[in-house]
Parts: sequence; structure tokens; C-alpha cells
Amino acid sequence: MATFLYKLGRSAFRRRRLVALLWVALLAVAGIGAATAPAPSSSSFSIPGTEAQRAFDLLEERFPGAGADGATARVVFKAPEGQKMTDPAHKAVVEETVAALKSGSDQIVSVTDPYTAQAVSQDGSTAYVSVSYKVNGMELTDETREALTQAGLGAQGKGLTVEVGGDALQSMPEQGASEAIGVVIAGIVLVITFGSLVAAGLPLLTAIIGVGIGVSSITALANVLDLGSTTSTLAMMIGLAVGIDYALFIVSRYRAELADGREKEDAAGRAVGTAGSAVVFAGLTVVIALVGLAVVNIPMLTKMGFAAAGTVVIAVLIGLTLIPAMLGFAGDKVVGRKQRKGTAKASDKPNGGTRWARFVIRRPLMVLLVGVIGLGAIAVPAASLEMGLPDDGVKPTSTTERRAYDALSDGFGPGFNGPLLVVVDGDKGTADKAVSTIKGLEGWAAVTPATPNKAGDAAMITVVPKDRPSSGATEELVHDIRDATGDEVLVTGATAMNIDFSQKMNDALVPYLALVVGLAFLLLTVVFRSVLVPLKAALGFLLSVVAALGAVVAVFQWGWLGSLFGVEQTGPIMSMMPIFMVGVVFGLAMDYEVFLVTRMREAYVHGERPGEAIVTGFRHSARVVVAAAVIMIAVFSGFIGMDDQMIKMIGFGLAVAVLFDAFVVRMAIVPAVLALLGHKAWWLPKWLDRVLPSVDVEGEGLAASTGEGTPVKPDLVKA
Repeated sequence: MATFLYKLGRSAFRRRRLVALLWVALLAVAGIGAATAPAPSSSSFSIPGTEAQRAFDLLEERFPGAGADGATARVVFKAPEGQKMTDPAHKAVVEETVAALKSGSDQIVSVTDPYTAQAVSQDGSTAYVSVSYKVNGMELTDETREALTQAGLGAQGKGLTVEVGGDALQSMPEQGASEAIGVVIAGIVLVITFGSLVAAGLPLLTAIIGVGIGVSSITALANVLDLGSTTSTLAMMIGLAVGIDYALFIVSRYRAELADGREKEDAAGRAVGTAGSAVVFAGLTVVIALVGLAVVNIPMLTKMGFAAAGTVVIAVLIGLTLIPAMLGFAGDKVVGRKQRKGTAKASDKPNGGTRWARFVIRRPLMVLLVGVIGLGAIAVPAASLEMGLPDDGVKPTSTTERRAYDALSDGFGPGFNGPLLVVVDGDKGTADKAVSTIKGLEGWAAVTPATPNKAGDAAMITVVPKDRPSSGATEELVHDIRDATGDEVLVTGATAMNIDFSQKMNDALVPYLALVVGLAFLLLTVVFRSVLVPLKAALGFLLSVVAALGAVVAVFQWGWLGSLFGVEQTGPIMSMMPIFMVGVVFGLAMDYEVFLVTRMREAYVHGERPGEAIVTGFRHSARVVVAAAVIMIAVFSGFIGMDDQMIKMIGFGLAVAVLFDAFVVRMAIVPAVLALLGHKAWWLPKWLDRVLPSVDVEGEGLAASTGEGTPVKPDLVKA
């Protein structure tokens, strides 16, 4: 592989104008496609195989036009102290609001009158209007949301406290600010790393081109492939991360080859042949992690994974072709002034990575114990992980959604924020029996009479839990209803859907881990020609992810240091968090593993002793690995400052996971383990050596093909 990529790199360097033109043309085509395509809507959300989904399907079949999976909103009215919502003046304001809501949008299915729907609290201080929509929250038009907001504001100006809650207010977070902050920080780190504005600008430029092509392609195909507006978010995040990483390592290797006296074209070829080989396999590990999301069997996640994987493939192709082409345009400006003066071979000079590696080699057991015990201690809270989907109760008190949530809890009880919808597949007798059975259970605050459909072969029952939607008591009530009633009674609604979603994600975690780690283990065995190195890589990754989950639980579930990160209300950890972290962090962790250890393997295969190879790998790769990690931590940390609890949680989780994996696992535990293993680290059974394909990541075949002779291969420990 190294020889093929060497030729590809040299060819791209020589034909740089053609290569650059092709990529610019591809960006233009994707951009035109995105600009002319219809605006993407939200992908239809479904959870195949769950009771909540079967109930939704039954509702759509038996109650056509009811908007079973549509968005909902609640306009909550609170009377001034000492007054009641039943007072004539306040009642008139509410009725005006109901009329305004009904005429405010053609996406509305129904608007309830609180005075006929028993939606006034017992003390008369609070009332609410329920609004149901035909489509989900992400598909509501701006005009519909504006009509909802204006209806609330109009009533608020007439002496009442009015707040609006529900998923109808759900909207995509504004993109651009966090990504821009990340790009600025990335630029600063790259300038410090390379000491050259041109060298720093190349990874940024090529990463932006790759993300532009990927996201534009997703936008252009959104309606054809039913890709939701959220699909591009993961693709942008991952594409920017790996795009900068891959370009960073190839440019760094190119500068090292120039420092060793290579001609520019030859240096570009060697950079692509060696670092480019690592890029290919690092990219494959990321693709495996993202495509593996299909095992969860949730269409939305599968599409997000495939779309992000496509962006990673683009980043790899850009690294192998556009980067060497841009290096050809850059000329001498790609190296810093000090290196252009040619005072010494920069690649041979000791640096911080060299000193750190020598320290670890002298005290490997101490470093290993400190790293493992430290991460193990941080991981302890993960044993108390409770998964769910955060509701409006965890939003900042400055938002109208949170104030509406609190007003409903105070006036009607916390369960009113997450009513359960029970769907009965049967006649009136079956529905009445279900109502009686549910009333015999514990944990409910209200159970409405059954509402049959026109055909009389199905009915709906609303059950209001005593506790808040994300509580364990509400989850227990859902399971109790399902256990106590027959197969013809199904429980759904947003709360039940969240419970089923969490369970499905929990059930898929172990198979997903097995698939991703197993395939990556095989891939890394081929790359490193070793059994113990891939095993160590996988175990180190699991340690860093569990430690990151522990930190997430401590902050967002237990509330430790919550005020520091803007956490106003603790609650369950987002159901997607473990799998999301595994997928994203695994890809980035394997990037750092491949880039760092392949340089060690290269030095070892070319005759260096195990300890010397570790030092060589750190001398050449530690600085850029640190730079890549700092960039990723900065990008992810930018999301911590956002108001949305889920985005805040994702940003925090990914930032600490990269911090633990890059700086503790890859920079400390990995060299410590390799130092303790010595030659045994590179052990491979003879039979497996014969079976595995030779991909020549370390450039052994490249050295021979370019006339440098076959390097002396050290004696490996035999099986």
C-alpha cells in the first residue's frame, strides 16, 4: 500500500493544478446541488420493534388525521395572586387565545378549550391549552412557531402570566458559531505547531473543502434519501475533526521528510506513502464505527452514521490527493523560517515528546498504574448511569419551556408534563376493562375515560403519572400497564417513546461495542502485525470512554460541579450518549493510536530497539497528536456553553473523552505498556502472519522500491 500511495502522492504533486481543479469542481457541483434542492425536512422518526412505535402505527391506521406522531404544545396561563382563571376577564383572554391559535396555522390538528377539557387546576390558579399539530416539531414552519409565540405574548399583555412549552418549540440549534470558534482555535494551535501560516492554513482549507462537499451532498440528497435536517450536524462535526487531523499528519510528515533532505516531490510522495497509509486505516476505523450504528436499528441513526462515514471517506481522499497538490503550490512556505535556514535536522532534534517518552520508559509501571487508577476512579460514577431523554424540566429557568413545565407541575402535578397515551385495539368493552385495570395500579394521578374511533374498533386513554416524565416511577408505571393489560393494549406517547428508545439503545450497546471493537481489532492486527498492540488499543479506548461516562454522570446526573458547566437541573443521561460517544470517540481514539504507533512500528521494523522505537514515535508524532487533540477538545467544548441540555452534555462528554484518551491513554498508558512488553508487543503467531495480508504501512516495501535497500528487520518474538 505504501508504494501505491507514494506514487499517488507524487502524481498529485506533479499534476497539482488538475487535482485542485477537480476538487474545486466537485465542491461547486455539490454546492449547486444543495442550493437548488428543496429545503430538507425532518426525517421521519421511528423505533422499529417497540411497543410505542406499534401504538403510533395503530393510531395512524385507526385514527386517520389525528397527527399521532405530530408535535404538541401547551400554553399555560397563571392568574395573578388571589385571582382565578375562572374569573370572566381571564376566561375571555383564554378564549381569545384559543381562537387565535386555531386560525394561526394550517398545520394544527386541534386546540383544546381548558374550560371544557377539565384543564383548570383545582385551586383555579392555573389553566392550559393543548395544541396538536399534523407534523413533528422539526417540520413545523417558522410561521407556525411564530403564531404560537404571538398567541402567548398577546395573552400575557392582559394581566396573565403565560408560558409556552412542548416540542412544538423544538428547533435546530443555530450552527456556525461553535464551528467558527473551533476553526479559529484550530488555526491558532496549528500556527503554534508548525510555525508557518501556510502550513497551518492547509489543514483548515482542505478540511473546510471536505466538509463543504460532504454537507452539500447531504443537503442535495436530503429529500431523495429522506435525510433529516439533523443528519448534517454529525457529518459536519466528524468531517471537520478528521479532516484537520488527517491533513495535519500528512503535512507534518512532509515537513519531516524535507528536513531529512528530500526533494519536494519525493517528500510529498513519502508523506502520502507513510502517513497516508495511517490515514487510510484510521479512516477505516472511523467508518466502521459510524456505519456500525446500523446495528441499533433506528433508521435516523443509521442514516446519520452513513452520511458522516461518507464525509470521512471524502476527508481521506482529500488527504491523499489534494494535500500533496496544495503542498506543491505552497513551495518553501510550508516550513517555518527556522527550518528554512537549515541549521539542523529538525526531525532529529530532541523535543518535548522525546523527553516525555524517555520519562515513561524509565518508569513504565508507575505511569501505567497512575493512569489506570486515575481513570478508574473517574469511571466509578458510570456504575450509576441512568438513561433517558431530558425533558423541558432540565432547560434553563430563563426559557419559557422551563417556566411552563414548572407552572404545570405546580398547578396539576409533575406528571402532567408527560401524559401516557394508551391505545386499545378492540371494542368499548375491551377499552373499559383496560381503564379499570390501569386504575388498579399505583403511580397514576388521572385516567381519562376511553375515547373510541368512528369505527368503534379502537380507543384512546390518557394516563397522567404522579411523577415527572423522566423519573423512575413513571418508567415503572409504563411497565406495570404493559404487564397488567393484554396484547391489545399498547402504551405510547412521548414519555413511553423515550423509555422504549432508551431501552433499545441500552440493548444495542453491547452488540455495537462487539462489532466496532472486533472489526477494528482485526484491522489494527493487519496494520501493526501484532496481537497485543490492538488489544491494548481496544482496552485503552474502553477505559477512556467509561471514564468519560463517569464524568458525565457526576456532572449531569449527580450535579457535581454542575454550576460550573451551567447545569441547573440534574436528570437522566441522554439515551444516545453511550453509543454516540463510542462511535465518535472510538474513531478519534484510533486516529491517535494509528498515527502514534505506526511511527513506532516503522522505527522498530527499520532496526531500532523497542525503547528507541517508542522515543522515535513520540519525537515525530507526539506534537501533532497533542495539537489534534487540543483542537478537538476546543471544538467540542464550544458546545458546553449552549442552553440546550443535550447539546451541552454531548459537548462535555466528547471533550473529556478526547482529553482522557489522547493525554492519558495514548500519551501515557500506551508507551508504558509497550515499554513493559518490549519485543513481545510486536508478537504475531507464524500461522497468522502467513494468513494476514501485507499492507506495508511502515514503508518497508517503499524503502526497497526507491533504492534505499531493504531495512534490517529485528528478530520478533516467535509464537
